[in-house]
Amino acid sequence: MKVLVIGTGAREHALCRSLSQDPAVSELHCAPGNAGIARVATLHPVDQLDGDAVTALARELGADLVVVGPEAPLVAGVAEPLRAAGIPVFGPGKEAARLEGSKAFAKDVMAAAGVPTARSYVCTTEQEAAEALDAFGAPYVVKDDGLAAGKGVVVTEDRAAALEHAVACGRVVIEEYLDGPEVSLFAITDGTTVLPLVPAQDFKRALDGDQGPNTGGMGAYSPLPWAPEGLVAEVLESVLQPTVDELRHRGTPFSGLLYAGLALTSRGTRVIEFNARFGDPETQVVLARLRTPLAGVLLAAANGTLGELEPLRWSDEAAVTVVMASEGYPASPRTGDPIEGLDAAEADGTAFVLHAGTAPGPDGAVLTAGGRVLSVTAVGADLAEARARAYAGVAEISFKGAQHRTDIAAGAAR
Repeated sequence: MKVLVIGTGAREHALCRSLSQDPAVSELHCAPGNAGIARVATLHPVDQLDGDAVTALARELGADLVVVGPEAPLVAGVAEPLRAAGIPVFGPGKEAARLEGSKAFAKDVMAAAGVPTARSYVCTTEQEAAEALDAFGAPYVVKDDGLAAGKGVVVTEDRAAALEHAVACGRVVIEEYLDGPEVSLFAITDGTTVLPLVPAQDFKRALDGDQGPNTGGMGAYSPLPWAPEGLVAEVLESVLQPTVDELRHRGTPFSGLLYAGLALTSRGTRVIEFNARFGDPETQVVLARLRTPLAGVLLAAANGTLGELEPLRWSDEAAVTVVMASEGYPASPRTGDPIEGLDAAEADGTAFVLHAGTAPGPDGAVLTAGGRVLSVTAVGADLAEARARAYAGVAEISFKGAQHRTDIAAGAAR
């Protein structure tokens, strides 16, 4: 099988790493990729938002499967020309990807499907936003209606800051605050069958103790020893299957990865948001625990044969990912600095490095090229061991102004 992965981040590196270990994969390509992905896949320049260009590349390579990693190409409709050309693609079409591309659309789908979520208002003016904020009270939750790379949500006790964010975004969803711990649950679907993966938890805030600004994610871990028994089955029945069924009934079937961000509230499980692709950094820990070869699962989703697969096999080990970010992230990340210690971080074989914002430099150097630069992932017999190994890897890596959280999975590992 020849596989082409679209994207540039650590999520795509995690996908490429797993696909490179699959005996069924004879050729692995990535476009545009990054400095780390280049070690396991052949890189190709492409505008990942240009469906015709992506389709032309897939044809040129003779790709048997195209895996679209990021949300922006999916919302832009990159999957459509691939499907029209008869090329199997893992990722929803443009209309179904609105589940992530528009918070208001997602709320409409959830209402129609009877999916439990926060009460909300869609607001387009300052007066509407002000009234919605007063209706719910603090903490205020304001979400940009469009794509914002995981950073379009403000949760604050400061009404003025909440209103400022709403006005800056233009069209927002303002909703009630959901209490309780958060869980990320991925599901692979072909538009009919829904195959949930194992739960994970990520850490959105930039600083220890869940302080600081919202980010794309600073770390993750799996499994969740504190999660209630039967959680996955409950979410499959009350959230994932009804959502997939509703989109199919609308004539816009969702095929690909459906990501449910959940809050385990005092009133039951509620959906915070949907994404239309693998989440970063949760993908790193989920795929680290997956034992079933990945390519066949993604191809079955693309071909509509997911229901014929054997149950997925998972490792009993735990996995922890720690993100290393550049100085100034998330507001104004510094780039262009050389990264030292990448080989040392992987030397003992207990941790591996997945690149996100990196680029090749002169004389074989690897340079920082984004806000979240890389993530260090490790597995272990339990969360404590996986965590220790991940942070040992982090300690080997250095670049100017490097920052990371020191408390990823700390509470769960005790």
